[in-house]
Amino acid sequence: MMKKRDDITSLNDFKEEVLGKKGSAERDKYESEFEAFKLGVLIRDARMKANMTQEELAAKVGTKRTYISRIEHDSSDIRLSTLMRIITQGLGGRLDISINFK
Repeated sequence: MMKKRDDITSLNDFKEEVLGKKGSAERDKYESEFEAFKLGVLIRDARMKANMTQEELAAKVGTKRTYISRIEHDSSDIRLSTLMRIITQGLGGRLDISINFK
């Protein structure tokens, strides 16, 4: 059995200390940007798994390579219609969206 360490801070406690409680402006901004980052990583990983370059994906969905790059690195301002086109037409996937109330 592992001994519990009292000097370790949980991620949630750390975020509360540094960014404030959930619902604070700074914490909400961080959480939103983190979700956008995760979306960019998911798109990049799917593109790479499909052995496709950013240029090829952009051509399939009718946009520019620089836009695909921007989405993969900071997708906070992506339109839902563009996201759906990238996932369905470009990557051959399906977009599933859920809403969680915590």
